[in-house]
Amino acid sequence: MGNGSEPSQTGGAVALAGPEPAAAPRIEGRSLGQIAWMRLKRDKFAMGGAVVIVLLVLVALLATPITALVGGDPNASHRDLIDGSSQLPTGAFGGMSWEHPFGLEPQSGRDLFSRVVHGAQVSLLVAFASTLLSVLIGATLGVVAGYFGGWVDAVISRLMDAFLAFPLLVFAISLVGVVPDQALGLSGLSLRIAMLIFVIGFFSWPYIGRIVRGQTLSLREREFVDAARSMGARSPYIIFKEMLPNLVAPILIYATLLIPTNILFEAALSFLGVGVPPPTASWGGTLSDAVQYYNTPHFMLWPGLAIFVTVLAFNMFGDGLRDALDPKGNR
Repeated sequence: MGNGSEPSQTGGAVALAGPEPAAAPRIEGRSLGQIAWMRLKRDKFAMGGAVVIVLLVLVALLATPITALVGGDPNASHRDLIDGSSQLPTGAFGGMSWEHPFGLEPQSGRDLFSRVVHGAQVSLLVAFASTLLSVLIGATLGVVAGYFGGWVDAVISRLMDAFLAFPLLVFAISLVGVVPDQALGLSGLSLRIAMLIFVIGFFSWPYIGRIVRGQTLSLREREFVDAARSMGARSPYIIFKEMLPNLVAPILIYATLLIPTNILFEAALSFLGVGVPPPTASWGGTLSDAVQYYNTPHFMLWPGLAIFVTVLAFNMFGDGLRDALDPKGNR
């Protein structure tokens, strides 16, 4: 009987054990970059701004072949299409036609489409380069001030206050207006553009410097900085290898929002006659040439619309990028 009962007990044990439970599904984590990209893609306004920015950059890079499609030279004068008495283009809406989609400038008879397209080159070049200069100066001095503190922080902070106290527009007009014909191996248009980049970038760094300084004051008390110090890491290593990578997000956000400000500033200087020298096409210069014909505002429409769309696109993308990189946002 003992032998007869053993199989039933063994079978019962097997039956009670049952099948092994299925393994839990593996959940893959997401990096901060992946999370930020997912948030950014969900923001329709930010993505719309990004598309416009990409198109503007392509237009600036391909300005010459684009205007060649309509036979447009930004400096070519079409005096035969200008009324001799009023100095206005003949035809409706400022001389708009298939050959001149945006019409012609009064007096000079230059093609507005070509000048708006080529004006994107100057505006974007000055805006991007001056923003890069501001970021390099502001981020470096801001992280140094926040990390070392004490008298170093006091000196750099007072320097920021001094730069912020400058009446930037008045100073820029005074400085750019006395640019020599040749300096530093540059002359003419290249010298004027270099001076615009320097003036706008050099006097805009305190804004990003303050942001980076504030973030650095918080980061220097974090555990990873203490760990680096305990391992004997020197200050330059901690600043550039440990802290700056954690400051990329605020720097990138502010740089994106600073670009449209610099576009407006360059346009304002060109509008006042101390920016890009004529006959080089620029949005501000084209607005300045058209402002005396305020009774026919469509001459100001296209350069003004170009500035408006560009600034709006950068602002929408910058706001979306800020929300996407916010660690407290919804994932």
